[in-house]
Amino acid sequence: MVLLEVRDLEVEVSGRRIVRGANLRINEGEVHVIMGPNAAGKSSLLASIMGLRKYRVVKGKIIFKGMDITNKPSYERALMGIALSHQIPPSVKGLRVKDLVSAMLSKYHCSDEALLAKILSVDYLMDRYLFVGFSGGERKRLELYISMLQRPKIALLDEPDSGVDIDSVDKIVSAIKMLSDKGASILLVTHTGHILSKLKTRHRIDVVHLMVNGRIVYSGIPDEVIALVFKYGYNGAVKKLLR
Repeated sequence: MVLLEVRDLEVEVSGRRIVRGANLRINEGEVHVIMGPNAAGKSSLLASIMGLRKYRVVKGKIIFKGMDITNKPSYERALMGIALSHQIPPSVKGLRVKDLVSAMLSKYHCSDEALLAKILSVDYLMDRYLFVGFSGGERKRLELYISMLQRPKIALLDEPDSGVDIDSVDKIVSAIKMLSDKGASILLVTHTGHILSKLKTRHRIDVVHLMVNGRIVYSGIPDEVIALVFKYGYNGAVKKLLR
């Protein structure tokens, strides 16, 4: 059953067209990956699906569980089961991690918080201020932990492998597998592709999309697409796949 569908989506940020007619369809329980060069519109597409305010949809639709959510605010989308793990989450002085976690557990009633905290190795961060002075790996692991506490129907993961160490990548893949095994769909954005070999080996990837200049120009079999990207780069892979 189709969980999320993006139809001919065009998005502007500060009057500049960033997403230019993107199309995407994700079924329940599937793991999708979006790859592409810098400034391709990958992060903006995730932010638009989440409904962040500065991303203005000027054309197209976002359909979630059969409902048009194009104009719904982000908090309603979160309550419906959409969670976004940001590429660079903001630091918040004065808010301790444990207080945010407590509030989220009260709201979303996640029963796996202890196991999630162990898998992602975030227990020792609970008394610290939210993302203040965190390393890249700490930031990414905690951001994913917070997203998973929402018990999402779909998790939008923006470059979870960017700027993190190998151990953190292993922990993030374990958490993604756990989330997927519980039936959630995953839409993961990556530029470097570092996480993909581990994700393929330890779990699975259903579809890989190539995004260039604001458009998803190709969607296909992961092994084929990933191999071509690593061998020829994004532009070369697109030429090979579209010839």
